[in-house]
Amino acid sequence: MGSNQSASERIIEEVGSWPGVTYGPGSRGELSFKLGKREIGHLHGDRAAHLFLPPRKWDQLRSEGRIVEHPVFPGRKGPAAREISDEDDIRDVIELMRWNYDRAVERFGRPEGTPA
Repeated sequence: MGSNQSASERIIEEVGSWPGVTYGPGSRGELSFKLGKREIGHLHGDRAAHLFLPPRKWDQLRSEGRIVEHPVFPGRKGPAAREISDEDDIRDVIELMRWNYDRAVERFGRPEGTPA
């Protein structure tokens, strides 16, 4: 990876800068990104991102090779995993989390007191 920052540091810097996003440790060792109470995705160190997606979007991204089944929920559409091993993966994880973020803002708005 071309930066002095780790993959997770780069993702945290970007995703954590979006209005209303908070992040912190989850209950299973992950680093969770949330908009209000809604998780937009989480990281397992520098190696993997997990997201929850609507089934139609899950099908699309799976057919494009951008996600795989979530290891804890094999055979279920919605939970998804993305390996992080290079610059393209970092960019794609950020893009996938941005999609979830935009969808959450559209559906539920930003948490009260969050700048637009």
